[in-house]
Amino acid sequence: MLFRSLLLACAVLPLSVSVCCAQTADEQKTAQIFTALQSDPARLGLFLRQFPKGADLHNHMVGAIYAESYLKWAAQDGACLALDRGQILPHGCSGHEKGELPAEALAANPDAENSMIDALSMRDFVPTASDRSGHDHFFATFNKFFAITQKHAGESLAEVRDRAALDHVQYVELMISPGLGGMIAAGMTHPLKGEDYAQAQQALKPVLPKLVADVRHETDEMEQQAQHVLQCGTPQAHPGCGVKVRYLYQTVRTFQPSVVFAQLYAGYDVVRTDARFVGVNIVAPEDNVIAMRDYDQHMRMFQALNRQYPDVKLSLHAGELTPGLVPPEGLEHHIRSAVEVAGARRIGHGIDIAWEQDATGLLAEMAQKKVMVEINLTSNDVILNVKGKSHPFALYRRAGVPVALSTDDEGVSRGDLTQEYLRAVTTWPLSYQEMKDLSRNGLIYSFIPGESLWAGGQRVQACQDIASKTCQDFVAQSEKAQTQLELEQNFTRFEKAVVQNGFLNN
Repeated sequence: MLFRSLLLACAVLPLSVSVCCAQTADEQKTAQIFTALQSDPARLGLFLRQFPKGADLHNHMVGAIYAESYLKWAAQDGACLALDRGQILPHGCSGHEKGELPAEALAANPDAENSMIDALSMRDFVPTASDRSGHDHFFATFNKFFAITQKHAGESLAEVRDRAALDHVQYVELMISPGLGGMIAAGMTHPLKGEDYAQAQQALKPVLPKLVADVRHETDEMEQQAQHVLQCGTPQAHPGCGVKVRYLYQTVRTFQPSVVFAQLYAGYDVVRTDARFVGVNIVAPEDNVIAMRDYDQHMRMFQALNRQYPDVKLSLHAGELTPGLVPPEGLEHHIRSAVEVAGARRIGHGIDIAWEQDATGLLAEMAQKKVMVEINLTSNDVILNVKGKSHPFALYRRAGVPVALSTDDEGVSRGDLTQEYLRAVTTWPLSYQEMKDLSRNGLIYSFIPGESLWAGGQRVQACQDIASKTCQDFVAQSEKAQTQLELEQNFTRFEKAVVQNGFLNN
């Protein structure tokens, strides 16, 4: 009944329509071809593979890596595998434990290799008595490959960038947690006194420079390793060298409050002092007992730190819940609190919007404040079994809430951003212009610094003529506008190519 009332309440609002600018002949023809391809899945997939995608804003780096890569690195490291648990161990095999196998032996044991890939990802997942849900299997994968992640962070970054380039993704905001161990230790050492966050900051202040320095050091090492793998700046440079990357510092919410606050405090300071980090997020299963118990306190932690760090931007996981995962009262306010208390600029997932108190009012507020929702269609399907037209994607758009498509954990889910676009266009009747708007939204609502090329669906006044000296001067002053202009140029090249080749004799 509630969901039906939401649909009726929003029915008077049109789906978001671009009011951008006059279409070129190539754009009009490409739109016609796109419409024709919607009844031809094979060619539609090829079209969308080549389609320029502005950004992937919701991407956990450790979850973006395919199981095959983790197993390859485990073999290189001489690591041991616990086949019965589907886990990569942090040490070599002793030869005494039943069910263990050296990772290097997988090459000669395809059954074991396939079993490990299935354990480390959602590939071919089928519920069993001991592995009952996609939700549990998905989140269990992270502990299974955790032992191999830190040593191979640079190779992971290189893989993410190369995959993004092959998928025609221009910019990625990666969620990472360098220096996490020190932050956990600091939080354990300095327990909170109630919610006296000023006192907690004073207690943590002496160790804050070391925590931030550790983050910078680990990030430096990761990027140097990635540059080496990608061979950037050489004739053998990988395509990934051309993908722009920034980071969100992700804090883990399933620890005691003092540890969560230590992570947040250090994360805010990292964003303040290191331009590579453009925002803060909070992660781990939202339905976790601790995450549910302390959710409101976590939002107040953000609120307190916002006063000291008003320029730090937040993208928060909120509403990654469904009825049955938690009691009804657990669905009533997470998105609202993330927006109104924590001050989130973006919401990750936002699945339970229909169960929020005064959901129509919240949708209107998010539309007015331009709080963007990061839509993760594949992830929401495999974890929450929310898919097809049951997904609130259209509900957000009908209410005027900006949205963009993202991958979440493409390695674990075995997908990419093209898959997300394909799911969207085969579920809802999206036009080519609406697809371009989704792509543009990834950059409009990114945390790249600088003024946007877009305002209210139109190019800013200075760039009405995109080739003018006025526009060139505007773009020169803004990293965000430079990135957005590159996307527009990519669209122009893409549309010209589509028209010239008739897109496989359309």
